[in-house]
Amino acid sequence: MPDSFEQRLRELLDGRDDVRVATAESCTGGTVASRITSVAGSSAYFVGGVVSYANDVKHRVLHVPEDVLANPGAVSEETARAMAEGARRLMDATHAVSTTGIAGPDGGTARKPVGTVYIGIATPAGTRVEHHVFSGDRAAVIAAASDRALALLLEGIS
Repeated sequence: MPDSFEQRLRELLDGRDDVRVATAESCTGGTVASRITSVAGSSAYFVGGVVSYANDVKHRVLHVPEDVLANPGAVSEETARAMAEGARRLMDATHAVSTTGIAGPDGGTARKPVGTVYIGIATPAGTRVEHHVFSGDRAAVIAAASDRALALLLEGIS
């Protein structure tokens, strides 16, 4: 069985002191941070995370602009970007990953169906965001979004 994303992250960062990782999560509810910290030794590079489920927390803590939260909305490329950049600044991290989306089973629309997730990564080289529509129930969407967030983090550090 191949190593998990979180184990691969630990192997990548073993002995490095130049990388500090943070998370900003909404739809994954802390799953990404939990997976990172499930690996012994992660305290050497993981500095912290924010579960910003409410828009007010996205705005007050991560500094997502209120106009972005109003339109295009909390589930958007712009919000994922601001969340990742906000977490990176807030926690003085070199790399921060964010997740915002609709895990379901309710809350989807024709434009943003259940499974819609935006994942952001902020690094010293800049910020990028991916848009996904994951299938399955709530647990499957959270698992898939967490997997992709960790994979994106690995890509951003490599």
